[in-house]
Amino acid sequence: MHESATNAKPEHQHTDRHDHDHNHDHGHDHDHDHNHDHGHDHDHAVRGWRKWFGVFFHAHSHEGPQVDRALTGSEQGIRAVKISLAGLLVTAFLQVIVVYFSGSVALLADTIHNFSDGLTALPLWVAFVIGRRPPNRRYTYGWGRAEDIAGIFIVLMIGFSAVLAAYESVRRLFEPQPLRNVGWVIAAAIIGFIGNEVVAQYRIRVGKRIGSAALIADGQHSRVDGFTSLAVLGGAIGALLGWELADPIIGILITVAILFVLRDAGRRIWERLMDAVDPGLVDAIEQTARPVEGVLDLHAAKVRWIGHQLYAELHIVVEASLNTADSHAIAEEVRHRLLHQLPALSEASIHVDPQDSAERDHHALTAHHFV
Repeated sequence: MHESATNAKPEHQHTDRHDHDHNHDHGHDHDHDHNHDHGHDHDHAVRGWRKWFGVFFHAHSHEGPQVDRALTGSEQGIRAVKISLAGLLVTAFLQVIVVYFSGSVALLADTIHNFSDGLTALPLWVAFVIGRRPPNRRYTYGWGRAEDIAGIFIVLMIGFSAVLAAYESVRRLFEPQPLRNVGWVIAAAIIGFIGNEVVAQYRIRVGKRIGSAALIADGQHSRVDGFTSLAVLGGAIGALLGWELADPIIGILITVAILFVLRDAGRRIWERLMDAVDPGLVDAIEQTARPVEGVLDLHAAKVRWIGHQLYAELHIVVEASLNTADSHAIAEEVRHRLLHQLPALSEASIHVDPQDSAERDHHALTAHHFV
C-alpha cells in the first residue's frame, strides 16, 4: 500500500508526483515545479504551419517563476542542437568554398557527406520537442523515451560511417588514387576537423550537463566526422611526402577509432534503454536518505533514466506506531533531501514501511507474490 499527499492510508505510504506544496525556499540552482497538473499542453492555439514551426523555433515554457527541470533540460538540448547544427552548416559551407576554388570532386563528395551527417541532428531535435509533452494516462512517465530512440538512430549512423570508411580505405588500398589540389584538400580537411570537433565537444558537454545520452552520442557522431576529416588530412600530407598509400592506411586506422566510438555510444544508449544507471547514484540515494531522522532502515532503491530525466524509488522503514501524518512527513523530508542532493533528479517516489514486529508481519498479505 502507498500513501500520497492527497490520499493518506494508515500503514504504507509514498509521496506522489509533486502534488503538494513546499512552503519554503529550495535554495538550489534547479527549480522544481511542484504542481504537474497543468491542464494544458503548451498549445498556443495557433493554426497550420505556424503551430508546427512554432513548436521547433519557439521552445519556451509558461510555467511561471519555477520552471520544471525536465522542460529546462529539453530547452537546453534543443538550443544545443540548433547551435551545433548551425556550426556544422557553417563548416560545410566553408568546405563548399574550397570545393569551388579547387574543383575537386572528392572534396565535393566529402562536403555532401558532412551536410548529410549534420542533418542527423534533426531526429534528436524532434525527440527533444516530443519529450516536452506532459504525461497523460497512456504515457504516464511522459515522452522522454523518444530521446533514447533517437539515440538508436545516431548509433546506427555512426556504424554506417565506420562501414563506409572501412570500404573506402580498403578500396583505395588496392586501387591507389593520386590526390590532386593537395593544398586545397588540406585546407578542407582542417576546416572539417576543427568544425566537427568544436561541435562534438559542445554537444557532449551539454549532454552530460542535462543527462542526455542521445545528445552525447550525437556529439560522438560529430567527432567521428572529425576523424574522417583527419584521415583526409593525413592522406594529403602523405601525398606531399610521396607516400601514396598514406590515405588508405590512415583511413583504416581512423576506422578502428570510429569502432571504439561506436562501442562507447552503443553501450551508453543500450544502458539507457535497459534502465541501467551508475551504481554511484544508488549509493548517493541511500546515503542521503539514511541519516534522515525517523528512518530506521531502507531498501529497494531503484533509479532509471527516461530521456534526460532521472526517476527514483525508495522504501524506508519507520516506527509502526507513527500516525499517517508523521510517516508522511518523514517521507517528504527524504524526498526533499534527494531533490536537493541530486540535481538530475526529476521525481522521487518514497514508499514507507512500518517496522515489522513479532506480533505482526506487515507484508504477509503479498509475501507469496515475491517468492
